Amino acid sequence: MKTTGPETYRIGDARITRVSETLLTTLTARDLYADWDESRLDAYARWLLLGRPEERRDHVVLSVHSWLVQIDGQTILIDTGIGNGKDRPFSKLFDHLQTRFLEQLEALGVTPENVDHVLLTHLHVDHVGWNTRLVDGRWVPTFPNATYVFPQREQAFYSTPAGASRRMVFDDSVLPVVEANQALTIDERGGNYLRAFTFHPTPGHSVGHMSISLKSAGAAAIFAGDVMHNPVQVYRPEWASVFCADPERARQSRLWLLAQAADHESPVFSSHFPETSAGRIIRSGDGFEWTYI
Repeated sequence: MKTTGPETYRIGDARITRVSETLLTTLTARDLYADWDESRLDAYARWLLLGRPEERRDHVVLSVHSWLVQIDGQTILIDTGIGNGKDRPFSKLFDHLQTRFLEQLEALGVTPENVDHVLLTHLHVDHVGWNTRLVDGRWVPTFPNATYVFPQREQAFYSTPAGASRRMVFDDSVLPVVEANQALTIDERGGNYLRAFTFHPTPGHSVGHMSISLKSAGAAAIFAGDVMHNPVQVYRPEWASVFCADPERARQSRLWLLAQAADHESPVFSSHFPETSAGRIIRSGDGFEWTYI
């Protein structure tokens, strides 16, 4: 249920607000989905993917943001975006970015010192960046009083040959948190955290990806992470993004999340959808439909 503004919601006793970092606008639908076939989508589903008619119809808009959750006197961030000033030679989209993310957070009345917990769905470059910031030439935890919680398998991945090409992401955005004794890992079975949150294994996009559900005062919601990148996947869950490490497992995780959200009437707070980035999923015949909220 929307409350004080276009990006603030109440789920039970929790208040949820999107903290935007940037928009990515250079990908086309075919870039994002190897199985892209416009003929398999109705007009509404195409609109969800490509935006309003006055926008560039051949490009997909991906939002990068965090979700701020305030509940039981605690302040929680879910995922932390790309971060500023980080060396990312593998992608000009992320390389030495400069945004006003912390200023936007402070405009909501939250300073870095106020954040009690940081919950991470996975450890990709665009989900861990603001874990740390550069102070006197060193990467240090941005949120000095927070416990950072993330899947253990994600951390272990960076020690494998497959993770070597992105080791710099771990070194500047995760390792400083570990060395500061602010990290807590969730094993591959998932599990509860605090009173309100549960980590659910949803691998495929990455090896240890987890979605995070919230339950409060009889209401529920789910933070989907990168199980889906765009609402078109609600209509075509078989389409995996090109960023998925294991497309088949990603499809299985997506079907689980769609059913979970629809059957439990849980709003979905996405990591990359445009517009409000939040919505509801309902069953429709043998499939599902998406509506922004």
